[in-house]
Amino acid sequence: MTELPELQIDERLFRPIVFRGSTKRVLDQGFVKLVDWMGGDDAIVQAARASEGEGIKTAKEDKRLIGYLMKNRHTSPFEMVEFKFHVAAPIFVFRQWHRHRTWSYNEISARYTEMADKHYAADPARMTTQDAKNHQASTTLPVADAEEAAALLNMAHEVTYSIYETLLGMGVNRETARRALTFDLYSEMYAKVDLHNLLGFLALRTDSHAQQEIREYANAMLELIQPVVPWAIEAWEKNRDTWREYETWRLSMTETKSSSSGKRVKRK
Repeated sequence: MTELPELQIDERLFRPIVFRGSTKRVLDQGFVKLVDWMGGDDAIVQAARASEGEGIKTAKEDKRLIGYLMKNRHTSPFEMVEFKFHVAAPIFVFRQWHRHRTWSYNEISARYTEMADKHYAADPARMTTQDAKNHQASTTLPVADAEEAAALLNMAHEVTYSIYETLLGMGVNRETARRALTFDLYSEMYAKVDLHNLLGFLALRTDSHAQQEIREYANAMLELIQPVVPWAIEAWEKNRDTWREYETWRLSMTETKSSSSGKRVKRK
């Protein structure tokens, strides 16, 4: 009797399902929605083997290849996968997000649209002291009057939004009236990025040194994309420290510009 060959089951057939439109709630009124994506682990493998005229092989071989690419930072195959998100976040979160120039962004414009009265409520637990060594970071030590500090921030929004509405009611144009608004106001954007640059963003923004609010958005995105590229995420987790070090350097390079004298200067 002829023995039948052992049945080979491709693990990709059993990866978790994520639906377009899957959404994670973030902060008190924010969200991240995975609007659409193109490609998955198989697209990474196909691109990596293009030079040899080969495509996907067995699940074991393909998974090993993705691990090799990730460890050795052969990044171009990861650019074959793209994601598009719809995000609602406080303006100060977007201002950090937009430092990552490799994304494509389209945000609500307060020149065209009257902004809704929707702001990130201040939490007394976030009213902590400034880090004495790291000038851009906070500590976990609460200030003496944390409740009052939070109340002042919330009051600032109430007062400034009231001024904004008053200016609009007086007939002042939207692009001028928006100057009254605070950074706690929620805005929305659509944002598109390839997997290579998304992983670089996540390496920095899921780190414990990142500001808590943007870290929550980064973790939500990581959860949303994991079912789409499970092997890539597994390999990235193993090499996250290396990616973070490289992305820290790469982001710093985007903040350098030529002065009129031709010298290289840091953007403040």
